Amino acid sequence: MVNTKVTLCGIEMDNPIIPASGTFGFGYEFAELYDINCLGTFSFKGTTRDPRFGNPTPRIAECPEGMLNAVGLQNPGVDKVIAEELPKLAKCFHKPVMANVSGFSLDEYVETCEKINACEQVGWIEVNISCPNVHGGGMSFGTSADAAAEVTKAVRAVTTKPLIIKLSPNVTDIASIAKACEAAGADGISLINTLMGMRIDLRKRKPVIANKTGGYSGPAIMPVAVRMVYQVYDAVKIPIVGMGGVSTAEDVIEMMLAGATAVEVGAANLVNPYASRDIINDLPRVMEKYGIQNLTDIIGGAH
Repeated sequence: MVNTKVTLCGIEMDNPIIPASGTFGFGYEFAELYDINCLGTFSFKGTTRDPRFGNPTPRIAECPEGMLNAVGLQNPGVDKVIAEELPKLAKCFHKPVMANVSGFSLDEYVETCEKINACEQVGWIEVNISCPNVHGGGMSFGTSADAAAEVTKAVRAVTTKPLIIKLSPNVTDIASIAKACEAAGADGISLINTLMGMRIDLRKRKPVIANKTGGYSGPAIMPVAVRMVYQVYDAVKIPIVGMGGVSTAEDVIEMMLAGATAVEVGAANLVNPYASRDIINDLPRVMEKYGIQNLTDIIGGAH
């Protein structure tokens, strides 16, 4: 009998599978399809301090081996998430959940994380630092080691829960940014977020997405994600949550060999709502095929 359990930042999970933020809503929508307690956990919809309608439509475009999205962090705001979404989730999910937090200034990150930190249901806080820093001239917090460290340090001061910093792949040196986050108090790193992309409508001769650019996700980005997880594993001593194009149990094993302790499944959930469940069900077969008894034994095994 194989053992699929892993421990992420001190919290044990039945398996390493985590549906990624923005692809699994607040969980209860998927609970209508299957028992979501089979998941290791999931990262709920990116939450900001204030309600956000998101970007204008169209904001989704198909691509070969993936998709572009520029949804724009549509969410009801942290107060409503705590008052309405989490109680609904509690009825169908009985494990610690991962909260995904975004912000447009240091103050917003701090205020949102402080409120989320008080929620008993939340096991980990995943801080997405690949959002525009409106107060800093349109730069992204995640593209600079100094800015990434600044957010990490500020949020660390108001949170007691495990803090996982989600990094952008749209950088030249992801390892240095990961190291800066670790030094500033992060308990873990998650990567990668989407790659910047664009599609153009040949008839209209204009970008397909109203926002012009969007985040590219899906199977095509997995080699980039594996490479970055591998690099970050060599750079830090804290655990890594790997993601980017994962759609099979074999992909999960590959991510873990690169250095991931847990693995998020994103775009695959939008193609097949049962994707995460199916990967979990298939994991024991793939582990047996490759002679793996305990998943924890293979973390970073390709190094």
